[in-house]
Amino acid sequence: MKTSLFSLVALASLATYGQNISAQTIDQVTENALKAFNVPGIAIAVIKDGTLVHAKGYGVQSIKTKEKVTSSTLFGIASNSKAFTATALAILVDEGKIKWDDRVQQHIPEFKMYNDYVTKEFTIRDLLTHRSGLGLGAGDLMVWPDGHNFTPTDIIQNIQYLKPVSGFRAKYDYDNLLYIIAGVVIERVSGKSWAEFITQRLLEPIGMTKTAANWHLVKDKKQGIDPHVPIDGKLEIINRYTNTILDAAGGIYSNVDDVAKWLQFNLNQGAVQGKQLVSKKQMQEMITPQVLEPNRTTPPYNSLFRAYGLGWQLQDFNGKLEVSHTGGLEGIVTQTMFYPQLNLGITVLTNQQAGVAFRAVSNTIKDFYLGNPETNWVKTYEEMMAKNVAHADGVTAEVWKTVETNLKTKSIAFDAKMIVGNYKDDWFGDVAIYEKKGKLIFESKRSPQLTGELFFYKDNTFAVKWNNRYFHADAFVYANSDHGKMTGFTMAAISPLTDFSYDFHDLDFVRQ
Repeated sequence: MKTSLFSLVALASLATYGQNISAQTIDQVTENALKAFNVPGIAIAVIKDGTLVHAKGYGVQSIKTKEKVTSSTLFGIASNSKAFTATALAILVDEGKIKWDDRVQQHIPEFKMYNDYVTKEFTIRDLLTHRSGLGLGAGDLMVWPDGHNFTPTDIIQNIQYLKPVSGFRAKYDYDNLLYIIAGVVIERVSGKSWAEFITQRLLEPIGMTKTAANWHLVKDKKQGIDPHVPIDGKLEIINRYTNTILDAAGGIYSNVDDVAKWLQFNLNQGAVQGKQLVSKKQMQEMITPQVLEPNRTTPPYNSLFRAYGLGWQLQDFNGKLEVSHTGGLEGIVTQTMFYPQLNLGITVLTNQQAGVAFRAVSNTIKDFYLGNPETNWVKTYEEMMAKNVAHADGVTAEVWKTVETNLKTKSIAFDAKMIVGNYKDDWFGDVAIYEKKGKLIFESKRSPQLTGELFFYKDNTFAVKWNNRYFHADAFVYANSDHGKMTGFTMAAISPLTDFSYDFHDLDFVRQ
């Protein structure tokens, strides 16, 4: 009986060997994901054994124009851009212009971290591996939301004020700022802007003819999607993030036709049509674990390790190495992945910020090639998302219910005049709290979109409701006081689902 069962499993495995997933399977899971997660449009490419076996768009680019998504539709690939920055640095390593373990100060003398030892020892490799000791998303409010006036020069200047939360090189905490600084290294060493270098040394040689280093460089903007966010249960188009400060960490716009070429370039270990753009040695270095991440041993993958390389996430699935990354901008989330041992590449690009949509699709595709049992990933993620959203909605509803009760009963235990004033955080800059038409207003001077009404919540705690409702990032304000007057404050996100880039918890304001 055991032998028969083993034979059946072996035959089932052999049945998929050498075959490709059917278009119908991808079509079905994608259509289900569009509906389940309220995503307007998705584009998908699968490349296997050097052949583009699937490249197709689903849904619409915009709920306004109703233009259909195709394989040439452009999406912001966001943090999938990080691998391009790492690869650009690999080119400079090949050319002998830098070494991975060069101190950053060799190329950016004014670079400074919170700790003097860390400053002196910080290397180019450290810029790429999320092991700086800074917390998750530290300093991202110098990047998000759009409309701020921070520059890469400001980031280099201000990063010294961000306090570490762990030992240098001790653990993984994802960041964006250090990739922006890595982009500055490329500029100073090469004498070209990051966008110029990426375009001339990677995009053009690989044949990514429709891809642009940022939105401003997109030639045919009619091919670009609109970003979408659900606001109070209704899907709406939001303003596109266009600030070039993010370029080296997440600026690229591309389509699945071009991303498939990028994945093939990586599967070819840095070669294009027989020409080695990047040495195999450096291509291997980029997919070699540099720092361990917390591992999730969930079925059906039961991974034994999870790590970060140089611009890539690394994890084993069924004994095969998955090299991947995800990316998120407001209203856009995307994913790229490749499996060297399977000669397989997959990309899923979406124009709504529900990451469960691309995961449902990519998991279905990779399960086929890994020989895993069929799983209804749309249903799995739909149930998980409903649970998480219900919990988060409950948390936020309780806060605003208390605020509303305070307003109705006028049980406000503070004098607004004791709060009104100007406050400053070392890295984020100035905010003002002032009265306007009977309302208490919180306004950031350097990031004007972070403006909203401030309400009393309880004890020494206030809650700020941002005027821009698509942030989903309302925040607590914890007052420090002396003789009834607010001397400063700290902050934290209210909802447990607030994106980590709204790192209010790293702020520490002092009255000016």
